This record gives sequence, C-alpha cells and structure tokens, in this order.
Amino acid sequence: MMTTTTQRLLDLAAAVPASHDADLLLLREASELYQQGLQELRQNIEARFGALPTADLVAATAAAGMPGDESSERTELLLLLALAEWELTPAAMAYAQITEDAARRGVCLIPEE
Repeated sequence: MMTTTTQRLLDLAAAVPASHDADLLLLREASELYQQGLQELRQNIEARFGALPTADLVAATAAAGMPGDESSERTELLLLLALAEWELTPAAMAYAQITEDAARRGVCLIPEE
C-alpha cells in the first residue's frame, strides 16, 4: 500500500519524539514531502485558476490573504494561491510541527556558516 504525502508527513511528525540521532534525515524527508505536496497542489491550482484574467487572480490572492498586484506575474499569483491553500492542509501543518521540533533541538537543513 502506497502512503500519501499527507500520511507520511503525519507519520514523520509522530516519529519526531523518538527520532534522536535521525533528526536530520527525518527533516530532509519531511522537506522533500512538503515540496512534493506543494508542487502537486500548485499544478491543481493552475488547472483550476490558470484561465482566469490577471485581475481575478489578484483578487483571489488578496482574498486568500496573500500579497499580489497587477504587476505580479501570473505564475507568481498562482503560486501564492497554492501556498495559501497548502499551508492549511494537515500535511503542511505536520511539516511545521516537524521543523519546530527540529529547531528546538538545534537541527536545521540550512548549514551554519
């Protein structure tokens, strides 16, 4: 049985307390799943809203609480719509919890310089 992006992120979030030395591996997998889920939703948003006039996309991003104006590129507006919707999903919320837990333990995907 293949697990969904959401289910795997929820599984990873549940595994965080017992992860100990596997923190960075868990965080990397979670980040990849987050990006995959956002990409899938972005494609769905493009299919749903891609034909709308730019003014309607601007209005939709404003209604979603995202920045965007008439000077924004359409791809940017569609990405903002996808991001607004994605951030409300259980998968994105699980990822946020994973990153917060990792940060509390000093684990981050961006190396210190």
